[in-house]
Amino acid sequence: MNLYYGAIVFMHVVSAVIAVGPLFLLLPLIRRLRTAKAEAEDIYLAFIRVIIRLVMHSGHVLVVSGILLILFGPWPWNTSWVILTIGIMLLSGIFLATGFSSVLKRFHESGNDREAVINKLQRTAWIYIGLLLIMLWLMVQKPAVW
Repeated sequence: MNLYYGAIVFMHVVSAVIAVGPLFLLLPLIRRLRTAKAEAEDIYLAFIRVIIRLVMHSGHVLVVSGILLILFGPWPWNTSWVILTIGIMLLSGIFLATGFSSVLKRFHESGNDREAVINKLQRTAWIYIGLLLIMLWLMVQKPAVW
């Protein structure tokens, strides 16, 4: 059982790295998007969509491996850091599903201020990075909040 648990921990850590790491690629892409010409703009937006999809799918692996770790590990479901992690995970899942897609859809709508949409995209990226880093802190530190 210990070997399997170690493999699940490894899968969980790798999926966490893949869920957080590519988000930092968004920041230079968004910066370049500010000065991009129309033909390059769609390429940057396509890269951003690929990154969001990669983060989303690695998040699925992260959730499944996290559930397995709780089922087979030493921590019960009612531990404060587990409850907080699940709450933030649900919040970040909703945020990922709605936050990025709504901003990316607004990008080509007429009448929108391009700079305001890019600022919203950058703010959305930082908020999501922050949520994931809070979850990462909870999983590493495992604080007893209550």
